[in-house]
Amino acid sequence: MRAVPGDLLDSGGLLPGVRYAPSPNCDDRPAGEIISLVVIHAISLPPGEFGGDAIERLFTNCLDPAEHPYYPEIYALRVSAHFLIRRDGALIQFVPCHRRAWHAGLSNWRGRDRCNDFSIGIELEGCDEMSFEDAQYHALARLLRVLKRSYPLTDIAGHAEIAPGRKTDPGPKFDWTRVAGFDAGK
Repeated sequence: MRAVPGDLLDSGGLLPGVRYAPSPNCDDRPAGEIISLVVIHAISLPPGEFGGDAIERLFTNCLDPAEHPYYPEIYALRVSAHFLIRRDGALIQFVPCHRRAWHAGLSNWRGRDRCNDFSIGIELEGCDEMSFEDAQYHALARLLRVLKRSYPLTDIAGHAEIAPGRKTDPGPKFDWTRVAGFDAGK
C-alpha cells in the first residue's frame, strides 16, 4: 500500500508520507529568495521506457553507464528535482523544498534568470510522445495544493517555457487544463 502524502510540508521542507531519496544535487537558495514558480518536467530512463529505478539513480549520482547505451551520455550529470511523480501516481522527494534543486539549468521566466533560485521542480515520469496517466495528474494536483499552502506561488511553467529551444518537456501530450485550478497564468 502506498503512503498518502500529508497536507503540509514539515519544518524540514519534506512532504510527510512521501518516500525521501536524498539527492546531493542541490544547495542553498540565495538569501531572501521567495519561491514563486513551479516547473513541470518529464523524464523517462531509458528514453521512452517507464518503471525501474534509473531516474532515482540519476538524481542520486548512482546511474551505471554500462547498463544502457544511452547512460554514458548522462550518468555524470549532476541534476535533481524536488519531486518525481511515477506513472502510477507514486511520489518520491529528492530535495527538501526550501533548498535549491538543480532541475532547470540555463533558464529564464518573466525576465528572471536562474529559475532554480525561485522554483520547485516536479518531474513526471513520461515523455513528449505519450500522454500522462490520470494517477499522475491527481498526484500533481494534490502536490500543487500542498505547495500553495507553503509558498506564495504565482506561476507554473513547463521546462520548455523556461528553456525554449533547449528543452521540450513536459511536451505536447501534457494536458495543461488538468492543472488549470492552479492560479498561475495558464
